[in-house]
Amino acid sequence: MILRGLAVWFLLLVLAFAGAAFREAVLSPRVGADAAHFVGTFVVVALFLVAIAVSIRWIVPTLAPGALLGLGVGWTAATIAFEFGFGHFVMGHSWAKLLHDYNVFAGRVWILVLLTTLLGPWLLGRMRIGP
Repeated sequence: MILRGLAVWFLLLVLAFAGAAFREAVLSPRVGADAAHFVGTFVVVALFLVAIAVSIRWIVPTLAPGALLGLGVGWTAATIAFEFGFGHFVMGHSWAKLLHDYNVFAGRVWILVLLTTLLGPWLLGRMRIGP
Protein backbone atom coordinates (compact mmCIF):
# COMPACT_ATOMS: atom_id res chain seq x y z
CA MET A 1 0.00 0.00 0.00
CA ILE A 2 2.79 2.43 0.86
CA LEU A 3 4.58 2.19 -2.50
CA ARG A 4 1.33 2.49 -4.44
CA GLY A 5 0.24 5.42 -2.29
CA LEU A 6 3.58 7.11 -2.89
CA ALA A 7 3.30 6.54 -6.64
CA VAL A 8 -0.12 8.19 -6.72
CA TRP A 9 1.11 11.03 -4.50
CA PHE A 10 3.77 11.73 -7.14
CA LEU A 11 0.99 11.79 -9.74
CA LEU A 12 -0.88 14.32 -7.57
CA LEU A 13 2.30 16.37 -7.41
CA VAL A 14 2.54 16.38 -11.20
CA LEU A 15 -1.14 17.37 -11.43
CA ALA A 16 -0.57 20.22 -8.96
CA PHE A 17 2.35 21.51 -11.04
CA ALA A 18 0.26 21.21 -14.21
CA GLY A 19 -2.55 23.12 -12.51
CA ALA A 20 -0.12 25.84 -11.44
CA ALA A 21 1.28 26.11 -14.96
CA PHE A 22 -2.26 26.38 -16.36
CA ARG A 23 -3.10 29.02 -13.76
CA GLU A 24 -0.06 31.14 -14.57
CA ALA A 25 -0.02 30.72 -18.36
CA VAL A 26 -3.74 30.77 -19.14
CA LEU A 27 -5.84 32.04 -16.28
CA SER A 28 -3.75 34.76 -14.67
CA PRO A 29 -3.21 36.86 -17.81
CA ARG A 30 -6.94 36.74 -18.57
CA VAL A 31 -8.61 37.17 -15.17
CA GLY A 32 -5.89 38.42 -12.80
CA ALA A 33 -3.93 36.68 -10.07
CA ASP A 34 -6.65 36.49 -7.41
CA ALA A 35 -9.35 35.05 -9.67
CA ALA A 36 -6.77 32.72 -11.25
CA HIS A 37 -5.85 31.40 -7.79
CA PHE A 38 -9.50 30.74 -7.02
CA VAL A 39 -10.32 29.00 -10.32
CA GLY A 40 -6.96 27.22 -10.47
CA THR A 41 -7.50 25.76 -7.02
CA PHE A 42 -10.78 24.22 -8.11
CA VAL A 43 -9.12 22.84 -11.25
CA VAL A 44 -6.52 21.10 -9.08
CA VAL A 45 -9.21 19.81 -6.70
CA ALA A 46 -11.10 18.32 -9.66
CA LEU A 47 -7.92 16.72 -11.04
CA PHE A 48 -7.10 15.26 -7.63
CA LEU A 49 -10.60 13.83 -7.21
CA VAL A 50 -10.41 12.09 -10.58
CA ALA A 51 -6.94 10.69 -9.85
CA ILE A 52 -8.00 9.46 -6.41
CA ALA A 53 -11.22 7.91 -7.72
CA VAL A 54 -9.37 6.04 -10.45
CA SER A 55 -6.57 4.78 -8.20
CA ILE A 56 -8.10 4.21 -4.77
CA ARG A 57 -8.88 0.49 -5.20
CA TRP A 58 -5.38 -0.09 -6.58
CA ILE A 59 -3.82 1.54 -3.51
CA VAL A 60 -6.18 0.13 -0.84
CA PRO A 61 -7.93 -2.89 -2.37
CA THR A 62 -9.95 -3.55 0.80
CA LEU A 63 -11.07 0.08 1.06
CA ALA A 64 -10.63 -0.23 4.84
CA PRO A 65 -11.62 3.13 6.39
CA GLY A 66 -8.54 3.29 8.62
CA ALA A 67 -6.21 2.66 5.72
CA LEU A 68 -8.00 5.27 3.61
CA LEU A 69 -7.70 7.86 6.38
CA GLY A 70 -4.06 6.93 6.91
CA LEU A 71 -3.41 7.39 3.22
CA GLY A 72 -4.99 10.85 3.30
CA VAL A 73 -2.98 11.86 6.36
CA GLY A 74 0.23 10.63 4.74
CA TRP A 75 -0.47 12.43 1.48
CA THR A 76 -1.33 15.66 3.30
CA ALA A 77 1.81 15.54 5.45
CA ALA A 78 3.95 14.84 2.37
CA THR A 79 2.26 17.67 0.46
CA ILE A 80 2.81 20.23 3.23
CA ALA A 81 6.42 19.11 3.74
CA PHE A 82 7.08 19.30 0.00
CA GLU A 83 5.33 22.64 -0.41
CA PHE A 84 7.27 24.34 2.36
CA GLY A 85 10.56 22.54 1.77
CA PHE A 86 10.60 23.02 -2.00
CA GLY A 87 9.02 26.46 -1.83
CA HIS A 88 11.45 27.82 0.71
CA PHE A 89 14.70 25.98 0.11
CA VAL A 90 14.55 25.50 -3.68
CA MET A 91 12.37 28.37 -4.90
CA GLY A 92 13.56 30.81 -2.24
CA HIS A 93 10.10 31.95 -1.15
CA SER A 94 9.78 33.49 2.29
CA TRP A 95 7.83 31.67 4.98
CA ALA A 96 5.31 34.56 4.95
CA LYS A 97 4.72 34.13 1.22
CA LEU A 98 4.24 30.39 1.64
CA LEU A 99 1.81 30.87 4.54
CA HIS A 100 -0.18 33.44 2.56
CA ASP A 101 -1.90 30.71 0.51
CA TYR A 102 -3.41 29.39 3.75
CA ASN A 103 -5.10 32.69 4.61
CA VAL A 104 -8.76 32.10 3.75
CA PHE A 105 -9.56 35.60 5.05
CA ALA A 106 -7.46 36.99 2.21
CA GLY A 107 -9.46 34.98 -0.34
CA ARG A 108 -6.92 32.17 -0.57
CA VAL A 109 -8.58 28.78 -0.99
CA TRP A 110 -5.52 26.51 -1.30
CA ILE A 111 -6.67 24.78 1.88
CA LEU A 112 -9.31 23.05 -0.28
CA VAL A 113 -6.55 21.16 -2.08
CA LEU A 114 -5.19 19.96 1.26
CA LEU A 115 -8.67 18.97 2.45
CA THR A 116 -9.15 17.03 -0.79
CA THR A 117 -5.81 15.32 -0.26
CA LEU A 118 -6.69 14.52 3.35
CA LEU A 119 -10.30 13.39 2.97
CA GLY A 120 -10.48 12.38 -0.69
CA PRO A 121 -9.26 8.81 -0.22
CA TRP A 122 -11.70 8.15 2.62
CA LEU A 123 -14.69 9.85 0.95
CA LEU A 124 -14.15 8.28 -2.46
CA GLY A 125 -13.27 4.92 -0.96
CA ARG A 126 -16.47 4.92 1.08
CA MET A 127 -18.50 5.92 -1.97
CA ARG A 128 -17.10 2.94 -3.88
CA ILE A 129 -18.38 0.40 -1.38
CA GLY A 130 -21.69 1.99 -0.37
CA PRO A 131 -22.98 3.15 3.01
